[in-house]
Amino acid sequence: MRRMLCLAFIALAACAGPEAPGPDSGSVLALPPMQEFPPTPATPPRRSNAEMVQDFMDLSFTLETGRSVPVFTRFEGPIRVRMTGEAPPTARRDLGRLIARLRSEAHLPVSAAGAGEPAEITVEFLPRRVMQRLVPRAACFVAPRVSSWEAYRRASRADLDWTTLNLRDQAAIFVPNDTAPQEIRDCLHEEMAQALGPLNDLYRLPDSVFNDDNIHTVLTGFDMLMLRATYAPELHSGMTAGAVAPRLPGVLARLNPRGERGPAPRPDPTPRAYVQAIETALGPGTSAAGRRAAAQDAVQIAESRGWNDARAGFAWLALGRLSLGHDRMTARLAFARAAQIYEGRPELALQSAHADMQLAAFALAAGEADAALALTSRALPLAAEAENAALLASLLMVRAEALDLVGRPSEARAVRLDSLGWARYGFGSDAEVRARLDNIAALSTVNRARPN
Repeated sequence: MRRMLCLAFIALAACAGPEAPGPDSGSVLALPPMQEFPPTPATPPRRSNAEMVQDFMDLSFTLETGRSVPVFTRFEGPIRVRMTGEAPPTARRDLGRLIARLRSEAHLPVSAAGAGEPAEITVEFLPRRVMQRLVPRAACFVAPRVSSWEAYRRASRADLDWTTLNLRDQAAIFVPNDTAPQEIRDCLHEEMAQALGPLNDLYRLPDSVFNDDNIHTVLTGFDMLMLRATYAPELHSGMTAGAVAPRLPGVLARLNPRGERGPAPRPDPTPRAYVQAIETALGPGTSAAGRRAAAQDAVQIAESRGWNDARAGFAWLALGRLSLGHDRMTARLAFARAAQIYEGRPELALQSAHADMQLAAFALAAGEADAALALTSRALPLAAEAENAALLASLLMVRAEALDLVGRPSEARAVRLDSLGWARYGFGSDAEVRARLDNIAALSTVNRARPN
């Protein structure tokens, strides 16, 4: 599902028809250097400690499949990280920045392994086609008890079973080296966090990479707090859930005193039917009609349970994305419903930016330039704060076309050039960057009116 929502605007562009791109399209503009985000600490979590206690327990003692984890595990001692395989230059920089953040924000004893030193965590880069021969649905993944791809291939199912661990002493992260820089970075953040800490993903979380919706793609303040709590001295590997639970409120009170705000209601658990509906809707192997039906099922589950949270909004986003190219009215209504759920809720600000990007594309296609400018203006700082270059580039591309519509061509050209630097990080190849800019240009009513 990674990047599915970031790319949804492309399907909308296809609905506009094969009109010629504008004069400043990706086919004409020279691409500027790739832009990258500077190291920035995450904003502290806004939610109460009482709420996050339950999150920690659900993340640490259950796997994504629903299986229980019998005991708490972590690395006990220094954690050295080694890179192997052919790593792209951006991956080395991004891994170095991630390690620095883990040290400064989560206070973990993580460092790069020196030459000849052993490593507790190995990050191996390999071609996607090689990785997906064994794990066809994985964008990237982490495995325990191994330190190489060859060791992973030889390992038994029992060796790779997280529930059989009493202590973490070795793990390997496998990342494709032939995809966009942002996707590689996102893999590093998500899989490193799982190698070090929680093993589960929860759709209810509004502010975390520990959520299969992939809205957040770099470690958040919540994630850093969960990792810091994982390595608190009050806890140790081998503890049962019954032993961890009574200690956790004190741990979070010490680490996050701003979160001491009294009790919190127990969250409504996410039923497997919702998870299965989302996986069917956004995963491979299902017809377009079947995927739309699954997204509708997820919406109905959210509605029937009275949700007004990240899960409900994500179901509507999925329905909107899958309705593009089939029923544009349904798509626009779905994105508007998602935006309504997210509106005015700080913990769902990034989700709101995703919805605003979709609505801005619809506004551009309808010739509603002022609406597109307002939506992109609201979403751009959120995309930048979240370090989501793909979303940022998409918003800038839509904004550039809207500026052209209102007669501000010089500003439009500057914004368009800025979008390309971020697109090179977010989307990868020059050809893909140019194609995406052309697709966005094709949405504009001005460009659609040009003869081929």
